[in-house]
Amino acid sequence: MAEGAALRAVRGCLAAFPREARELGCVESVPYLDRPPSPLEFYREWVSPNKPCIIRNAIGHWPALRKWTLAYLREVVGHKVVSVAVTPNGYADAVFHDRFVMPEERQMPFMDFLDIVEKKVTSPSVFYVQKQCSNLTEEFPELICDVQPDIPWMSEALGKKPDAVNFWLGESAAVTSLHKDHYENLYCVISGEKRFLLHPPSDRPFIPYELYQAATYKVSEDGSFEIVDEKTAEKVPWIPLDPLNPNLERYPEYAQAKPLQCTVKAGEMLYLPSLWFHHVQQSHGCIAVNYWYDMEYDLKYSYYQLLDCLTKAMKVL
Repeated sequence: MAEGAALRAVRGCLAAFPREARELGCVESVPYLDRPPSPLEFYREWVSPNKPCIIRNAIGHWPALRKWTLAYLREVVGHKVVSVAVTPNGYADAVFHDRFVMPEERQMPFMDFLDIVEKKVTSPSVFYVQKQCSNLTEEFPELICDVQPDIPWMSEALGKKPDAVNFWLGESAAVTSLHKDHYENLYCVISGEKRFLLHPPSDRPFIPYELYQAATYKVSEDGSFEIVDEKTAEKVPWIPLDPLNPNLERYPEYAQAKPLQCTVKAGEMLYLPSLWFHHVQQSHGCIAVNYWYDMEYDLKYSYYQLLDCLTKAMKVL
């Protein structure tokens, strides 16, 4: 009896924690800043309390905002062979049926990819330049001079340079499934717009995770996709829920979550704090650059790990 009461108490605390954290945080929408903050202001007002914001007038001086048309990209880097994620449905690194499926990573001339984005060539597949691990510096070094290798006030605030600078360009059908990162993330939109659905780390008790067999999309000789298991890989914990159309019968706890939604337009920058869950859509041909700064593995990280472990344990009991 005592053990059952203790478990009910823990379950009640986990259910109440996100609501209490939301009341303390008082973030009902993503606020806008009209200018980039000072390093001290940014750390004190946004990084330390782990709150997102959209910053205007922070990248207006970048040549990329004027120069990065598809025609310019074709001229400067069109001849290069680059990594492109290819999927049948636009979802890369996402749950499909009972698998966690990664995209086919295809090496192709960038100009051929642009032909697809500009609809000069039709394809039943969905193409997305989304390779991370600093693909801007590794695959598109010709473009670095049009942006910045880091964001100076962010680097000063955190006392470090970014771990990676990534270049994103793809079709509107390309969607990033709900997930979280261990990075302080700055998303800079160059053209088009990106639409974010966000959950704070405190919403973890409402967000389901399940273990999945890792797999990869492969294109067969007839052009159809098959899913090939990565048999030696460990199972992947991932979120099976689509926040745009959640299955509340299967995941009723998610009804208690209150996601934030925001749209980041050309010339704007989103600060996405570490450990925030995010789901991303984009306009067709949207071009963006993001900076990953590794988070501090401090008490905040330890608290999140405790919350995560307790949530997992209660799901098993």
